[in-house]
Amino acid sequence: MIIYKIFRQDEWQELHEKGETRGAPIDLADGYVHFSTAEQAAETAEKYFSGIDGLMLLAVDADKCAELKWEPSRGGALFPHLYRALRLPDILWAKPLPCAGAGHIFPEGMS
Repeated sequence: MIIYKIFRQDEWQELHEKGETRGAPIDLADGYVHFSTAEQAAETAEKYFSGIDGLMLLAVDADKCAELKWEPSRGGALFPHLYRALRLPDILWAKPLPCAGAGHIFPEGMS
């Protein structure tokens, strides 16, 4: 299963330069890297990144992250949380997530 992480440009740049990251400020505060499924990603973008342009959407294979736990969050839905640093080799792909008025434009074929 593919899971997704939304990063601001500076957070993506840090991962790219250092090869790993403990995530965004919310990840650091909570002690794990927050991810979303394809079905959850648009709501995550709206809730935490509304009106923000210059974002990156990262795709990760959940089956290759042994330290991943599925835990209840918004509305009791299970969300993937990574209890270690996110490493550059974990990333299957990274694509821009542009903001277009009322929302973000997600890449086609997300599943």
